[in-house]
This record gives sequence, structure tokens and C-alpha cells, in this order.
Amino acid sequence: MPDFLRLDIIDVFDILLVGLLIYQVYKIIRGTAAVSIFIGILFVYFIWLVVKALHMELLTTILDKVISVGVLALIVVFQQEIRRFLLRLGSRYTREGRRRGLVETLFRPRQETLSKNEMEQIIQACSRMSERKTGALIAVERSASLNFIAETGDKIDASVQSRLMENIFFKNSPLHDGGMIISNGRLHAVRCTFPMSESQGIPPFFGMRHRAGAGLSEQTDAFVIVISEETGNISTMQDGVIKTLSGVAELRLDMENAFHK
Repeated sequence: MPDFLRLDIIDVFDILLVGLLIYQVYKIIRGTAAVSIFIGILFVYFIWLVVKALHMELLTTILDKVISVGVLALIVVFQQEIRRFLLRLGSRYTREGRRRGLVETLFRPRQETLSKNEMEQIIQACSRMSERKTGALIAVERSASLNFIAETGDKIDASVQSRLMENIFFKNSPLHDGGMIISNGRLHAVRCTFPMSESQGIPPFFGMRHRAGAGLSEQTDAFVIVISEETGNISTMQDGVIKTLSGVAELRLDMENAFHK
């Protein structure tokens, strides 16, 4: 049997680790322009393996140089994605690593829970704001801390009440601009600045509020709710994916899946 077909336990473990790494990178860059670059890199690497196995010395030498220099280029091109990956991995591991296995920590984000009452208060507020076409941007913290976002706004530490949420997002309120952070079942901060998504996959009819919500969901595992000021439509964001809902019933289902499954 040829040497390259012989596998031992270390080789299998090595392949599994590489597969895990590729899977995590793909999850982070999914829906962004970086996906095409990532696929191109994998294609070049595959060609390099083929020409090396066929002992094509000239192409092997050229591709060796391209790959060695390309590591620095990758750091520059993927700097936002690398930062996002380390941020999410670090948040999950530091808060969950002692209570959960590493594989579960990487593949299954911890499901933070909201009480039924807190969830209903959020849903009621969203329902009424949707009817009145009141724009809103709400992020509910899960396993990744949102303290770095809360620092950009005003901390209030109040109980989750639908009327309070509606008053905060009322267009004449001094606190209505920016996003709201809900953490540990409390209204933690308002008027927060969320990071803007640079994804090319976001439709142009979505405004800055949707792009900000998508940006936060790309960098953390927060459950983000956006209400359009123009249409009153409710959208949710998870992992950078924007989902426009048909109504409050679908919002309730999404929140139950996120926090009570």
C-alpha cells in the first residue's frame, strides 16, 4: 500500500481537527464576501497537494512560495473574521469550558434562558411597536458577553417591561437612537452603538438598523430583534442571518427555540 494511504490514529485526529477548524471558519464568514476568497484558498491548497503528490517540482516550488507568503496576506484580508472567530470562541470557552466539553462548547452555544414573563414582555413591546411602526433595535444576550457594546451607550439596569421598552424607543425619547441590550433578564443598556455588518448578502432595502443588528449577530451569538420604522416588519438576526417574520407568532416561536429549547 502506498505511504500516503496509510493512516494511524494520529492522522485521523489530525484530519478531524482540520475539519473542525474549516467548519468554524466557514460559520464565521458565511454570507460575507470572504466566502469566495476562502473557497479560492482551499482550491489553491488542493492543487498544491496534487502537484506535490505527482512530484511536479516547478509547480510545487511556486505554490510553496505562494502559500508561505499568503499566510500574511490572509491575516490582512480576514482580520475582521479572525477577530470575530476569536471573540466568539473565547467568550464561549471562558464562560462554559469548565461546565461543558470542548466539542459541545464549539458546536452548541449555551442557551441562555429568559423567564416566560420576560419573553412575553419583549413580544408584547415588539407587537405594539410593529403596529405603530416604531423603529427598534434589541439584542438579547446569550453566552457571549455584550458588555463591550453596553459600554457604548447608557446603562439603566431595569426590569424587562413592555411599556418601558416602548417609551424608550418612542421617536421623541432622548434614548430611542441606537440599540437596547437585555442581559440576565434585565434591561441592561440603551442608546448603544452596534457594529455594522459588511456582508454583501444583505438586501439593499434593509437600512442601517438592520445592518447594525446583523453586524452584532455576526460577532456574537446574541438574539437580535429589529423593527422597521418604514414598514413595521419584525426581523430577527442570528449568526448574521436576517429573517423577516410574518408576525408576532413567529417571533414567539423563534424566541422559544433560542431560549427555552
